[in-house]
Amino acid sequence: MRVFFDPIYIHQVPDGHKFPMEKYDLIPRQLLYEGVITEEQMISPEVIDLEHVLKVHDEKYVQRLLNGELTPREQRVSGFVHSPQLIEREFRIMEGTRLAAQYAYETKSIGLNVAGGTHHAFSNRGEGFCLLNDQAIAAKWLLQHTEVKKVLIIDLDVHQGNGTAEIFSNEPAVFTFSMHGRNNYPLQKEQSDLDIPLEDGCEDETYLNLLKDTLQQIENQFTPDFIFYQCGVDILKTDALGKLGVSMEGCKQRDELVFQFAKRLDVPVVCSMGGGYSKEIKYIVDAHVNTFKLGQYYFG
Repeated sequence: MRVFFDPIYIHQVPDGHKFPMEKYDLIPRQLLYEGVITEEQMISPEVIDLEHVLKVHDEKYVQRLLNGELTPREQRVSGFVHSPQLIEREFRIMEGTRLAAQYAYETKSIGLNVAGGTHHAFSNRGEGFCLLNDQAIAAKWLLQHTEVKKVLIIDLDVHQGNGTAEIFSNEPAVFTFSMHGRNNYPLQKEQSDLDIPLEDGCEDETYLNLLKDTLQQIENQFTPDFIFYQCGVDILKTDALGKLGVSMEGCKQRDELVFQFAKRLDVPVVCSMGGGYSKEIKYIVDAHVNTFKLGQYYFG
């Protein structure tokens, strides 16, 4: 197992970005403290090659992003006040997920990005704390540089993966599945290959049964060579932005269902951590750390 992390936030959390960014510092520390991983398993990515980004994102948008030319309104929509450091971090996150995909493919196992899951980034714009779409970039890289022919993106963040849906709307090699809160952001949803909107307050039993049945449905119609898993923990009942009612144990069982599904199909997996906004940071970190522990258990 390899874990890719963001060195910028390990050493310095930029002013104004402590919440929800604090977890990117705490998760690697907790993984090391609990002995889930060793220092040797942690990899700090460089900035991704621009050519990989431009296979997914509009060149004009990317150049404006790099040049600091997005308008104040565009920055507000993205959720960030932009800075060179922030943009560098985004390009490192993209490379982290791409490297995780390369590692998982070559070892037929799992790669995990402490950051990523930037599923609100469209081909030509950013929104919702997402400037570029890491799983889309890594999926496109796999399709163009490996023998992977079919990619499944399982997005279980409480928010719909609208950017991912838009990017792959006309790509039959990629199946996009999003199970999310019906009344959560974004207000205007895109069309994934399969969308499962959940009612407010949805609890463990309903959530897990629906997920189990849906994964079986997907297996019957689409056999992937590779899986990307957006495993946001904002499905928790404690989440400040989510509207669902899933417990910590339910969130853990969710991850287990996905990993069991991947093992049954015998395909590699890349996890991007996605969202998590519980008022107590402990819940966010514990839920994410559970994902890493299960990844280690199922894939070694």
